This record gives sequence, C-alpha cells and structure tokens, in this order.
Amino acid sequence: MIRLSLVAGAAALALLAGCATTGTPATVVDTTARAPQLSTLNKLIADAGLADTLKGPGPYTVFAPSDEAFKAVPAKTLADLSADKTRLKELLSYHVLPGKVGAADVKNGTAKTVQGANLSLGKAGSYVTVEDAMVTQADLGAANGVVHVIDRVLMPPKK
Repeated sequence: MIRLSLVAGAAALALLAGCATTGTPATVVDTTARAPQLSTLNKLIADAGLADTLKGPGPYTVFAPSDEAFKAVPAKTLADLSADKTRLKELLSYHVLPGKVGAADVKNGTAKTVQGANLSLGKAGSYVTVEDAMVTQADLGAANGVVHVIDRVLMPPKK
C-alpha cells in the first residue's frame, strides 16, 4: 500500500511539474534563444531591434546562422554591422522568409525575404541549401514559424 501511494504521489508531482512548465508556445525568437549554437544570432536580433517583430504572429521561416557561421565573418565586418543598426537589421531580415517553409516543403528556386531580396533555395534528397549555405539542423518548430540552422551567414545583395 505504501509503495502504491509513493507511485501515485510521484505521478501527481510529475503531472504538476508538467503543468507548471507548460506556458505560451515558443516563438521563433524563443526557439533560437533555446539553441546554444545560436547565441550570436540571438544577441544580434536583440541589437537590431528585431525580437519584437519575430515574436509577432508571423508565420516566419528563419535561416539561422550558427555561432560557427558567425566566426567565419571577419571581425571588422561584424563590428561594422553591430555599429550600424540599419545594416544589421537588413542583414538579419535577409535570413527571414514570410510564411512557414519546412524542410520538406522547400522547392528549388527563389523566395522573397522580409528584407526584400530573393534567396536561392535548393533541395536534393534530404539536403537543403540556402544560397551557398547548408541547412545543418532543420525544422526547429515554433508557434509562429520554423527555424533552420545554417552553416554560413548570408550577405544580402548590394542595392
């Protein structure tokens, strides 16, 4: 009888703990914030003032450069971008598509970004590319879209 009570008590605690952690569904910003390999991107999203936008209803598809991808960008370029919020916002918006595009939905061709330029998308089997970047982790789901981790920082075309 004691064992049954302990099991029932443990089950009730687990159920309550599950309820306590169930909050609002994660936005694309929350999803990127939870991914340890996207810390540089998260800082830049905040610096550019894009967090509120990406917490909005969306849906959005974010091609999220990993920390390793940002390490490949020259330090001076990153410093210049951090100092120029307009250029930083333009660069980050070039990584965002309006609408939700899962890896399985990618078609070979172009898609217009939130920034306004087109991105070249490609798919061969289970491999997805965006411009010259490879999707290394696909389909991180969010309440207002989807995040795909990529191995390069995409530079928007010069205007």
